[in-house]
Amino acid sequence: MMEPEQVPSGNLAENRFVAGKLDEMADLLESQGASQFRSRAYREAAAYIRTLAQPIRSIYQKEGQNGLEDLPTIGASIAKAIIEVLDSGRLSSLERLRGSADPEQLFQTVPMIGAALAHLIHDTLHIDTLEALEAAAIDGRLMAIKGIGKRRVESIRHSLNEMLARGRPRGARSASALPSVEDILAVDQEYRESANSLPTVKPRRFNETGRRRIPILHTERGPWRFTIMFSNTASAHKYGRTRDWVIIYFDREDHQEGQMTVVTQHGGPLDGRRVIRGLEKACTRHYGIESPVQPFSGEYHG
Repeated sequence: MMEPEQVPSGNLAENRFVAGKLDEMADLLESQGASQFRSRAYREAAAYIRTLAQPIRSIYQKEGQNGLEDLPTIGASIAKAIIEVLDSGRLSSLERLRGSADPEQLFQTVPMIGAALAHLIHDTLHIDTLEALEAAAIDGRLMAIKGIGKRRVESIRHSLNEMLARGRPRGARSASALPSVEDILAVDQEYRESANSLPTVKPRRFNETGRRRIPILHTERGPWRFTIMFSNTASAHKYGRTRDWVIIYFDREDHQEGQMTVVTQHGGPLDGRRVIRGLEKACTRHYGIESPVQPFSGEYHG
C-alpha cells in the first residue's frame, strides 16, 4: 500500500487536499469507463469543497457524516470518502483503481492483526477491504482460518466496528443486504466476456514487468454499483487462476461497500459452474441443483 499523504493542516488547505482526491477519483472513473453520473458526482463534490468558506474538517467534527451529507453535491458514498481522507490521508478506493492498494498493510491497521495473519487472511479469503473483513468476521469465514480462535475474531470484529462506525452511510442497512446472486453472476459474466476490450490497471503487487495487465469494469444494476477485476492474490497466481477468480466490489448510497469472489467450481454438483464463494447454497438454488453443497470453509484450491 502506498504511504498515506500528509494531510495539510489549517483552514482551507485541507479542503483543497480533499478536493484533489475526489478529482483524482473522477479522472480514474472517467478513464476506466464508469458512468458519467458517477464520475460527475465526484467532480461536482470536489468543485464545491474548493469553494467552501469554512474547513470541511470543522463540519465533520461538529456534525459527523450527517453534516457532510447535508452539504450540496455530497451524498453518503462521497461523504464516506471524505471521512477516510480526513481520518487517514488516504482513499482506499482510489488506490484500488490505481492498482496501488496493498490489502495486507491495510489489515495490519486493525488491532490483533500482524503481518503473518494479514497475509493469511488476504490469501485465503481473497478480500482486501475492511468492510469485507468485517463481513468475514460476522459470517464465520474468518473463524475458519487455521489458528484464529473465537476470542480473537470477536476482538477483531469489535475493532472493525469502531473503525468503520463513522464511515457508515446514514440509514445503512445490515451486512445481509446484498446484490442478488443473479446480478453478481451476471456482472461476472459481463466482465469475463469483455475483459480483452476493457481498460487495464497496473497492479503494484505481483507485477515484475510493471505493465498494465488487469482489466477493470465499472457497471451498475438497479441501485448497485459494481467494480470488477481479476484476482491478484498469491493464491490466484499459485494455482493459475488469475484469469478465473473474479473480485466484485459493490456499493450503493444506503449501504457500505462489500466484496465477493466468483470462481469456477471444480468437483461436486456445481462442477464447471461459476460460483460465489460463501454463497454456494444460493448458487445451488440459482442453478436448480438439488444436491446439497457445503459452504466454503478454508482455502479454495480451484
